[in-house]
Amino acid sequence: MFTGIITDIGIIRSREDRGDTRLVIDTAYDVDGIDIGASIACSGACLTVVEKGVDTGSNGPAGWFAIDASGETLARTAPGMWDQGRRLNLERALKIGDELGGHIVTGHVDDIGRIVSVEPVGDSIAVTVAAPASLAAHIAPKGSITVDGVSLTVNEVIDQPNGEAYFTLNIIPHTQEMTTLDEAAAGRPVNLEIDILARYLARMQARGA
Repeated sequence: MFTGIITDIGIIRSREDRGDTRLVIDTAYDVDGIDIGASIACSGACLTVVEKGVDTGSNGPAGWFAIDASGETLARTAPGMWDQGRRLNLERALKIGDELGGHIVTGHVDDIGRIVSVEPVGDSIAVTVAAPASLAAHIAPKGSITVDGVSLTVNEVIDQPNGEAYFTLNIIPHTQEMTTLDEAAAGRPVNLEIDILARYLARMQARGA
């Protein structure tokens, strides 16, 4: 489980496509405190640490960890997000006693959205995202949603004739600074995870509960 509060921005150092895709990710985390087999959310996708290390260089020690992304993971996450050099929002798994500063996030990407527009509003930016029809009914004004692993509050939802839902988010300067949402641009695909309560309510409704 996660909270959607990003604690580091990692950079994909290398990508090796084999049976699965091995990704080595540079991080500011103290990797001595990360166990092999630990879960780390990478831009909203919960992945397992399979290797880790510290390199020493002219700029001092640099930590890294490696994960294996399956074909299913690649197919269900935003195109291009696993390319070498890409920045990823990182969050370590929630521990008992940690502050729940965002909302309950599972690290399972429900579908891929796309950014429709980015408009400045004071010092913040208003980001409008198109959610696919599969998620449209599960997004509500003032509800929670996870975008590329970031817990955010929905400001407005406008249903579209094609079944999509356009929802708007207000991204304050702090969130821009601490996440990859400083790269938000029209046309960019993003990972979406709906609120877990919406997921279970939809299941109950489908079963006639």
